[in-house]
Amino acid sequence: MGRAMVKWGTFATVLLLAGGGGAYAQAGQDRWRFTTMDDGLVTASLAAVNKLTNNSGTLSYSPVLTIACRTGGDPQWSEWLRLNDMASGSTVTVSVAIGDNQAVDERWVISRRGKVLIKSGPQAVSRLVPADRLALSWRFGLLSGRGEADFDLEGIGEVVGQLAEACQTTQP
Repeated sequence: MGRAMVKWGTFATVLLLAGGGGAYAQAGQDRWRFTTMDDGLVTASLAAVNKLTNNSGTLSYSPVLTIACRTGGDPQWSEWLRLNDMASGSTVTVSVAIGDNQAVDERWVISRRGKVLIKSGPQAVSRLVPADRLALSWRFGLLSGRGEADFDLEGIGEVVGQLAEACQTTQP
């Protein structure tokens, strides 16, 4: 399952563009795709239940949520949202509704290539564990409209537990 060594600054792009090297979880978690890289990055990814149309209007796709940790020392936990549309700038405001809770606005970092939104830290992952649903909404600019992604988080507790075990750390 290993991959070539990847620099931290480009791991999201390389991982998200890679098609193979992953394994699917068992039973109720079969929607999650697990990947382990040689540099210690371990991820679990899940496609949204809804589809978006890209900016050109010719292609529809499901955004992908990825939860990640890194082995060795203090693992860094993060969650990412992969899109087919390009974002510009360094951050974007994302409206986040977890479970039945009211949506709150958060600042997420935009990757260098502009197609991945990133929320880092153990709290970004730990807040998802008790939830059964995650709804994200964002706007890249005044004229671009809103994007929305809904995720069915069934089995998230077990998924994060598997990631923590693989990263040899406690669950956030």
